[in-house]
Amino acid sequence: MDIITRFLEKNGLVVAFLTVGFMMYASAIISNKLTNKKIPASAIAIIMGLILAYVGGIYSGGEKGIADVKVFSGFGLMGGAMFRDFAIVSTGMGASFVVMKRTGWIGALSLFLGIVLSFIGGVIVALFWGYTDAISLTTIGAGACTYIVGPVTGAAIGASSDVVALSIAAGVVKAVFVTIGTPFVARFIGLNNPQTAMVYGGLMGTTSGVSAGLAATDPKLVPYGALTATFYTGLGCLACPSVLYLLMRVVF
Repeated sequence: MDIITRFLEKNGLVVAFLTVGFMMYASAIISNKLTNKKIPASAIAIIMGLILAYVGGIYSGGEKGIADVKVFSGFGLMGGAMFRDFAIVSTGMGASFVVMKRTGWIGALSLFLGIVLSFIGGVIVALFWGYTDAISLTTIGAGACTYIVGPVTGAAIGASSDVVALSIAAGVVKAVFVTIGTPFVARFIGLNNPQTAMVYGGLMGTTSGVSAGLAATDPKLVPYGALTATFYTGLGCLACPSVLYLLMRVVF
């Protein structure tokens, strides 16, 4: 057992991929046998992954999660920004420019609408938490856009570290909800073609959440949703610490 344990610890990334593969296989069986394919296998796998992350967080005391377990240390690399961005870029190569052009001005409108609505929602929640100054409200509102826009905005306008942490938490919660909820709401909102996927990515904005949710819905839609969601992040990093912050200073 010691030899096997040392071997697994030295090949952490392989163990991480093997674990995910096993979870995908088990999810497919659960989806087929227990839910009659009404719940997508990818959605079940995502929920299993969140449970595994929660258990790892309890074990590690909330530091690095499951990656603190030596055997599963490869999850720290597999779940990091490098692999995430590589996956997004590689799936983006499958997008058709002709199909993207068909979305037209609605796709651009969805970007602005998605940022403004998420920002307002974050500001309202921050008000309920007792924050009344423009800097804190703007930072938390930006975090409701994505967990990347929040800290970028907070650093730009001089927010305190605890407010920046709250903005990141708001973005992570949003990403989790989008990840889990997308497969369940897809059929009700017509999320079954590239055009609606681009609009959805523009409205939701969280690249990781949209990509994972669309992967659970239809992998062919991932490049289109990820594309506009990525633009959303860039636009949010520009708009939140500038235009939206100035508007918040006027109001508050």
